[in-house]
Amino acid sequence: MTRKSAFKRITKETNISVSLNIDGSGKSAIKTGIPFFDHMLELFAKHGVFDIKLAARGDVEVDYHHTVEDVGICLGEAFKKALGKKIGIERFGDFKARVPMDEALAEVSIDISGRPHLTYNVGSVKSDVEGFSFELIEEFLNAFALHAGITLHVDLIRGKNSHHMKEAIFKTFAVALSRACQISPRKKGVPSTKGKL
Repeated sequence: MTRKSAFKRITKETNISVSLNIDGSGKSAIKTGIPFFDHMLELFAKHGVFDIKLAARGDVEVDYHHTVEDVGICLGEAFKKALGKKIGIERFGDFKARVPMDEALAEVSIDISGRPHLTYNVGSVKSDVEGFSFELIEEFLNAFALHAGITLHVDLIRGKNSHHMKEAIFKTFAVALSRACQISPRKKGVPSTKGKL
């Protein structure tokens, strides 16, 4: 079974194309016009062991919001398409995954449920790295969850350095999603009593 997909989205604000291999080796070629976001998505591909090629052009001279949200839409759609009928997947991201980045620690729980939802708890942190705020991460994750059809809970447990905290969130998201996408040798059919996700 090949779990690959491609997705393209063009609006008056952005032009984005993505190709994805869920069962990849962590290779990425990412260019969004937002260097810090590129770095976070490269970490996401590496630690999720996904192959991702993504090119985005957006109105970053206005702000980063449109590009970040639309990349979330495109990646979410690509994962949904690549997962297909979700036969035999683990479904849950090991209930939760925790990944440290030096002093920072994040926790992410995922259910590939077909029911889009994001709970995002990073506290009152407001600091930015190169203008890339925690609010932008929330926009990306919300768009991803909505278009991938997943339930996603993200908690920043602790941290002091803004870069480390953001990196911990993306790494933990990658690990949890990778686990949830894995094919279980013990699970037959769709992992739901409804028979559909």
